[in-house]
Amino acid sequence: MIYQRTLKTVITASGVGLHSGDRIRLTLRPAPVDSGIVFCRTDLPEPCALKADPTLVNDTRLSSTLVNSQGVRVGTIEHLMSAFAGLGIDNIVVEMTAQETPIMDGSAAPFIFLLQSAGIVEQKPALKKFIRIKKPLEVSEGDKWVRLDPYEGFKVKLSIEFNHPVFRRSPQTVEVDFAQRSYIDEIARARTFGFMHEVETMRNHGLGLGGNLDNAIVIDDEYVLNQDGLRFPDEFVRHKLLDAIGDLYIIGHPLIAAFSGHKSGHALNNQLLRVLLNTPEAWEFVTFQSSDTAPSSFHQLPESMVV
Repeated sequence: MIYQRTLKTVITASGVGLHSGDRIRLTLRPAPVDSGIVFCRTDLPEPCALKADPTLVNDTRLSSTLVNSQGVRVGTIEHLMSAFAGLGIDNIVVEMTAQETPIMDGSAAPFIFLLQSAGIVEQKPALKKFIRIKKPLEVSEGDKWVRLDPYEGFKVKLSIEFNHPVFRRSPQTVEVDFAQRSYIDEIARARTFGFMHEVETMRNHGLGLGGNLDNAIVIDDEYVLNQDGLRFPDEFVRHKLLDAIGDLYIIGHPLIAAFSGHKSGHALNNQLLRVLLNTPEAWEFVTFQSSDTAPSSFHQLPESMVV
């Protein structure tokens, strides 16, 4: 059987917000069966909880941000959500002392480390709920598009397009089928990136205030400025894929589907989820009484990772 998962114990970390520049304390807590992924702002006079939900993503400027009806914000959640997806976390409470999650090193790898350090437990006998895509769905905007197709597993294909010397020297398409390849090995370490010429504009809009060479790949007119260079030859498009996996997981369940896109971003990814929710004939909930009947993309975590 494939069961729901949460953490074994509480774990805490701290870091800087990429856009706000705030110092943030992040605490991850185990959560009950069927409670989902819940973010809690503990810095407010009355701590406020927001459950991950595509309809609450109301700001997609350079990140995915949940905003509730009272205007409470929980921002830059896509890297943490991507880590949850990569390790199959269904139920967790995320406590934050500011309006966004810490950026850490700009990838999902530090969050993977935190989750593994806390320990992952299966919540028997509650079965994990998957969303199986039954019909193709697509959202486009000009030459940008994202798409979900029926597929017995989970695979992703993404392409980007930047007219810049660094990108012309780097592959701009990546495809990963998680039946054969590992999220931790192939995706988790890919970092966010930005251009030097955009920094002033971003900061004038209150964004990127915490960004630096320790938590992002920074590119000038010709080169990558980070001393150690890239972690993967195609790190840029791998990070976009990391973002997409996190954005899609805001729906709260793993997708049994093939996701593909070109020049996608947080806004299009969220629009695709909203179309999905508004097209009930295109999907169904499924559970698996035996891991043998589940797509191999979702087989159990290695025993060393499940407590």
